[in-house]
Amino acid sequence: MAKKNGSNKATSSKVASKASKVLNSPSTGKNSKASAGSALSQAKDSKKTTSKKTATAASKVLKDERTSSDSKSIAGSTLSQKEGKIKTNIKGTGPRNK
Repeated sequence: MAKKNGSNKATSSKVASKASKVLNSPSTGKNSKASAGSALSQAKDSKKTTSKKTATAASKVLKDERTSSDSKSIAGSTLSQKEGKIKTNIKGTGPRNK
């Protein structure tokens, strides 16, 4: 989930607590759990960054209307720890929609 790199961000204790609850919930989807696992793995190690695969899962969590606010908060934290550019494709924006 998380790769070692030169990031200086770590997951806050508040988000880590939410991530733990999400991982223990039987009704949580796989993308939310992937994002939560990544966030927890980065809670104490600011040198870890989010992998491309996990960033994609986190992006899907943010776009899913059925996802809880806690899962979306975790996904946002996970994406903020991705090193490099984060590509977003929000419906209705971008060069393809002009």
